Amino acid sequence: MESILKEKIKEAIKSLYNSEVADSLIQIQETKKDFKGDFTLVVFPILRFSKNTPEQTGIEIGNYLIENFSVFSEYNVIKGFLNLIISDSWWVELFSKMSQVKDHCASCMVDNPQTILVEYSSPNTNKPLHLGHIRNNLLGYSLYRILSTCGHRVIKTNIVNDRGIHICKSMLAWIKFGNGETPETSGMKGDHLVGKYYVLFEKELKQQSEQLLKKGIDEETARNSAPLMLEAREMLLKWEAGDKEVFDLWTMMNSWVYKGFNETYEKLGVDFDKIYYESDTYKYGKEIVSKALNSNILYKNSDSSVWADLTSDGLDQKLLLRSDGTAVYITQDLGTACIRHEEFNFDKCIYVVGNEQNYHFQVLKAILKKMGYQWADGLIHFSYGMVELPEGRMKSREGTIVDADDLIKEMTDTAREVSLELGKLENYSNEEREEIFRQIGLGALKYFILKVDPRKNMTFNPVDSIDFNGNTGPFIQYTYARIRSVLKKATENNLKEDLMSVTSVKQTDKELQLIKILRKFPFVVSEAAVAYSPAIIANYCYDLSKEYNQFYHDHSILSDEDENIRSFRLVLSRVTSEILNSGMSLLGIEMPERM
Repeated sequence: MESILKEKIKEAIKSLYNSEVADSLIQIQETKKDFKGDFTLVVFPILRFSKNTPEQTGIEIGNYLIENFSVFSEYNVIKGFLNLIISDSWWVELFSKMSQVKDHCASCMVDNPQTILVEYSSPNTNKPLHLGHIRNNLLGYSLYRILSTCGHRVIKTNIVNDRGIHICKSMLAWIKFGNGETPETSGMKGDHLVGKYYVLFEKELKQQSEQLLKKGIDEETARNSAPLMLEAREMLLKWEAGDKEVFDLWTMMNSWVYKGFNETYEKLGVDFDKIYYESDTYKYGKEIVSKALNSNILYKNSDSSVWADLTSDGLDQKLLLRSDGTAVYITQDLGTACIRHEEFNFDKCIYVVGNEQNYHFQVLKAILKKMGYQWADGLIHFSYGMVELPEGRMKSREGTIVDADDLIKEMTDTAREVSLELGKLENYSNEEREEIFRQIGLGALKYFILKVDPRKNMTFNPVDSIDFNGNTGPFIQYTYARIRSVLKKATENNLKEDLMSVTSVKQTDKELQLIKILRKFPFVVSEAAVAYSPAIIANYCYDLSKEYNQFYHDHSILSDEDENIRSFRLVLSRVTSEILNSGMSLLGIEMPERM
């Protein structure tokens, strides 16, 4: 519609003012809810051609459009804004076409698809996935679905941080305090078991540090010089040197963690096309650092540590190799980026990583460009805000994180309690009910997280998220289930759709408003893809659900005496259910047929 509008307005300006006008000067937007209209033309850029007041210019263009194009039925001018009202017949004709479309996202396809890598999850193998990882995974997986729907070739990737001092902490604590405990002997998931020893290490380290603090040593020095920390650093050196005993222990404990991670990923409904491991990619990172050092792109300090000088980029000096030759975190990121580009020749690589790493990714891109990798311009840090609880921030070292598995279970249990109170699943088997509880619980969790602008910090409240009213996943799922129930009853009563009914009945204001919202769906998906924001789709689904429920409240569907009206409202309901299902699917949310 916007493109049609532009052409008609250009034609009006040519006729009225004998002037050719650039597309950039024709500013069209949807009319604000407080005013009557469908689309609004900002008149001010046209004044150079009309040589008249904003109000009079708006009136002249409005009159011309009404007289020459049947698509417009009314207009009004408020100061420098021309509000145009599209005729009911145009909306109905549009909906008639929509009702026959099988894929409501087909028009979202881009003209020039790209190869895009999306990296998400990025767990450490010293602890289980937690609430922060849930937001990361859900954002990354939803981005994959949205971008793929728009025609891009999207590769889902994960980088597992499986080496480094944090891993050695869990390993050392297990050696000292584990007594050979395994997931089988403890009954714990492997990632939970390893996480337990990470917390135990930090607890013991704190006690040792406090003893050194009493001797007058500052806190950072006390922590770094405590015997337990020195042992962990020694273990890291042994690991990088290929010590068999250390390497075998590392392999065993990581295998426990991977099994645990996979169970959690399956519960969340996310997966990956390619998983990279830091224990592999850091080696390539060290190689390219060595080459850059030999080419005088980097410099070596007096203690033999290797650095990048980024001051000319407005950044700082960045350590790439420690004095003992061990790699730091960014070293593996350099290696991973190069390996990925060699494998996939990507146009873009999107890193779904929290906003506390903003500086890190500025540095990563700057170093790669300094090394001559011009494709580094395609690296995009999808910087999302932190997720907190009403009680405050989570802390891994202190073991005060919200475990992902526990949260998923809690959401399913809450969905079960709420659903049983409503008492609408009496005729379902236990298996069917449990599946619905799972869908509602996960839908509540996913929607509550994805409806928030990803760049903002958020507070997750499990109780609020499961509410069947308001801007929640269960509310949208319930709307969908309500529509499916209506369509099922129509089939049982042999009431069929007739697409001719769409153009043969007079629509009410509520019905037209619903059509106008349905029409926006492809544009919402395209906007979400450009903005990298699943929240745009989430909140659209809520607005659509809210509008349908108002229509449902005000209009009878199956009991209306007019057969054509019944048929039209069935078509309207079906298309609404299809678009709700498509939109929520882009968020990775399943829609139960009954609730």
